Amino acid sequence: MSATNQIEREGAESVADTVIRVEDVHKYYDLGETRVHALRGLSVAIRRGEFVAIMGASGSGKSTFMNILGCLDRPSAGNYVLEGIDVSNHDKNALALIRNQKIGFVFQGFNLLARTTALENIELPTLYTKIDRAEREKRAAGALTMVGLGDRGAHFPSQMSGGQQQRVAIARALVNQPSILLADEPTGNLDSRTSVEIMDILQNLNGDGLTIVLVTHEHDIAQFARRILVFRDGKIRKDEPVTNQPKARDVLKTLPSLED
Repeated sequence: MSATNQIEREGAESVADTVIRVEDVHKYYDLGETRVHALRGLSVAIRRGEFVAIMGASGSGKSTFMNILGCLDRPSAGNYVLEGIDVSNHDKNALALIRNQKIGFVFQGFNLLARTTALENIELPTLYTKIDRAEREKRAAGALTMVGLGDRGAHFPSQMSGGQQQRVAIARALVNQPSILLADEPTGNLDSRTSVEIMDILQNLNGDGLTIVLVTHEHDIAQFARRILVFRDGKIRKDEPVTNQPKARDVLKTLPSLED
């Protein structure tokens, strides 16, 4: 194989392996006669199996970027390609279908239904699919076991700690077997040890091949990812690999138990 053909083949493989590709994306809001720019010509690619942390001050554009990645909003200009499909101009119904099929969401506030059991909360995303009831229940139970709460399926959110509720929220995000997991400040409401426990789960999921994009304002939490993007003024100012990524499981061994 010639050097030219080798380069072309490697380039094609790289494109095929790209889950997220954002090309010269702008997002602005018109407030009367004032135009507010949230994103300014942003371009970035995220490959399958990456674990990316996004950091930046309030107003830096990271939340707007996550909304676009999650198909909750559309760019004002530019292109967003998700698994080879340009979703930039899809209508609301098409975006809702993509969200349900390809994207799992985890939020700071858990967003669990209070009067619904853990298993029922996890099943909710499957209700908008053609999956039959037996498969829905099987997937929900499997996802709950995956996050270490296989014996808590009948418990309500009020009977669980914050960390357990976030585990249920992660299981809910996984139940439709998404291509990417978007986590927006998933440790924001948790104590230090529980935060690391959640990062251990995310690292394990990433180790199994799941692509994860995490927003956090905590530098220590960002270090558990493999790559960090730093936003400022609607642009990516830094894009760096994590050179000494700590393993959450090892960090847990150094932290006191909550019962101590």
